[in-house]
Amino acid sequence: MLTAAQLKAARALVGMEQRALAEASGVSLPTIQRMEASTGTVRGVIETLMKVMAALETAGVEFINEGAASAGGGGRGVRLRKRSE
Repeated sequence: MLTAAQLKAARALVGMEQRALAEASGVSLPTIQRMEASTGTVRGVIETLMKVMAALETAGVEFINEGAASAGGGGRGVRLRKRSE
């Protein structure tokens, strides 16, 4: 599950504007805007959600599911992946 807050945070982490995410994912800008304006879990076509998440993951975002191992707690979130140098 992806929340609107995670989506916005992920985009902010990599400095990507909504329009750039729309282009990178192949999803329309109004769809991105609707996803981010929702409350709680983003609802929509699974294929569309996967495209958006894949574009953000390609940009360096790692999605953290609720309860997944994370240094600071047990909540849902996003973080930048460690880049190999």
